[in-house]
Amino acid sequence: MENDRPDPDALLRQLSQEERQNSKGKFKIFFGYSAGVGKTYAMLEEAHALKKKGVDVVIGYVEPHQRPATQALMKGLPKIPAIPVTYKSITLNELDIDSALKRRPSVILVDELAHTNAKGCRNDKRYQDIEELLRAGIDVYTTVNVQHIEGLHDVVESITGIAVRERLPDSVFDSADKVSLVDIEPEDLIARLSAGKIYKEMQAKRALENFFTKENLIALREISLRRTADHVNIIVERNKSIAKNRSYVTDEHIMICLSSSPANARLIRTAAKLAEALRGRFTALFVETSDFDEMSEKNRFRLRENIRLAEQLGAKIVTVYGDDVPYQIAEYAKMSGVSKVVLGHPVRRLFLGFSPPTFVDKLTAYAPGLDVYIIPNKMTTTFEDSQKQSLKVHLPKSALPDTLRTIICLAAASLIGGVFFRIGFAEANIITVYILASFITAMITHGKIYGIISSFFSVLLFNYFFAEPYFTLKIYDSLHPATSVIMLIAALTATVLTRRLKEHARQSTLRAYRTEVLLETSQKLRQAKNKEGILFEIISQIEKLTDSICFLYPAKGGVLGDVMVKEVRDKKINEYLTAKEFAVANWVFINNKHAGATTNTLSGAKCLYMSIHSNYNVFAVVGIAMNGDKSLDPFEKGLLISILDESAMVLEKENALEAQRQSGTRKS
Repeated sequence: MENDRPDPDALLRQLSQEERQNSKGKFKIFFGYSAGVGKTYAMLEEAHALKKKGVDVVIGYVEPHQRPATQALMKGLPKIPAIPVTYKSITLNELDIDSALKRRPSVILVDELAHTNAKGCRNDKRYQDIEELLRAGIDVYTTVNVQHIEGLHDVVESITGIAVRERLPDSVFDSADKVSLVDIEPEDLIARLSAGKIYKEMQAKRALENFFTKENLIALREISLRRTADHVNIIVERNKSIAKNRSYVTDEHIMICLSSSPANARLIRTAAKLAEALRGRFTALFVETSDFDEMSEKNRFRLRENIRLAEQLGAKIVTVYGDDVPYQIAEYAKMSGVSKVVLGHPVRRLFLGFSPPTFVDKLTAYAPGLDVYIIPNKMTTTFEDSQKQSLKVHLPKSALPDTLRTIICLAAASLIGGVFFRIGFAEANIITVYILASFITAMITHGKIYGIISSFFSVLLFNYFFAEPYFTLKIYDSLHPATSVIMLIAALTATVLTRRLKEHARQSTLRAYRTEVLLETSQKLRQAKNKEGILFEIISQIEKLTDSICFLYPAKGGVLGDVMVKEVRDKKINEYLTAKEFAVANWVFINNKHAGATTNTLSGAKCLYMSIHSNYNVFAVVGIAMNGDKSLDPFEKGLLISILDESAMVLEKENALEAQRQSGTRKS
């Protein structure tokens, strides 16, 4: 009978989930396959029906699109005035989220779920505004078209030939309590467009020639019907999970390989849809090679965007290190139980009539039991190609000092070679000196370009000074060309190996340091004598990990207390302690979400703000100064979250002990 007893942890999870569902507002989406199907109209009609029943329903923001029927329905409904935001001399109207939260209606209408807010708004995207309203317990009605869902972007683009910029994560759509499909026959929609009921005459004419073709609309309608059915299945599975007092468990583990390739975004979406369909775990893996530091800014930006997209679609971001990328992917897949990996289509090249193994060939050789899904792509750039693109040679910032070091090494090798030549040493000894110079150059310079230059100039200098005829690059001896080629290959090999060893040593040191910080955090937090000591240890450990100034706002009586910061000599520290920065920290405290620099919420802040929380109890908010374009890499961010989780456990225990001591004092 013991086995029939309910699991206490499962019961607790169920109660917590039900409590969160009861406290959050209900989320309803009016969904369509195209503009003009009547989503906003249907939403306004339902709002009037609610008003007749006595429900407090208001318009937060509705885009009338200059359509008389829609404008007529807006009459009679109370409205929260839009807030004007000026951007590049243009005044835009946006949802006034603060007025909506203050007004706190039962139901609020917020049109265009995928809308991107103007610069200066608190959140970058409107769906983030809606999430705030839902957390405040306000029911939200909104609208969205099928082409704005991130996971459907590629298939919609292939049908219409148009890349939609305003998109929202699938998880936002799937989180809706209800999805109401607003449907209309494509012929009727085209008739409405031709009659000028959707767009003005010129705009309607262009739309009919491009997006609003009958073939496009039929295809989009089919996709919207399927996506609505998928949402119904998600609701059913969600209810099953609650009813059985357990989460849905699966052995499927889907992995995508991150890169800076423009085609990588499509692979991420495909992998996310596969993970969702199989109810499996989703991991996005980035293999950092020894030449990662030389990646161009353009590729770095694209990589950050791909990482952000993967995070939005629910992926766990993981970084591994190594130059044999297929081997690293295979090893991680074996250790983490990855069942399927999604890759782009490989490009098979011929070399001297032979076809060397492709990226996929190598991966399947290392992990024969791994299911590899190859996604065809109209872009020719694959994961393997993007690695090569990102590793193009770029001059590092320390170009002048490294150039001088290279010249000094080559000059020293020539002088030593001259001494050896005078003494009568064999040519092999002089060649060894030049190879050693290339080796040393690779050790003391930044960037592989200097080791390569040193290798080439070593061959040229040897031929110029020590091969007959002297002081000329002409070669008379028939053996010298072969000697030069072997010398060049040896020098380049020594340079490449040295660079890799140097980078591996740097990566190992960095990882060891970061891991040491994480292990040290647990020990130091538990050794702290009081709560204030714990908080200062948290600041200290975060600063060690991120090499940035850290600020901490402790929670006291349901509000944020005064900022805590270690003594720093940075004169610009006051820039991080403004009322605006505190407002961002307070928003994080209230909403228990990340915000500030490098995020999509209040991104104009100078710090990245994250909460220290246990379940929904926030103990403090930390701010990490983000100077310039600095951002946390996935491995660093993962360790930071681990430190915050460890800190939350210690603070929760300290609060419990403090409450126990106060209870004992009152009794005595």
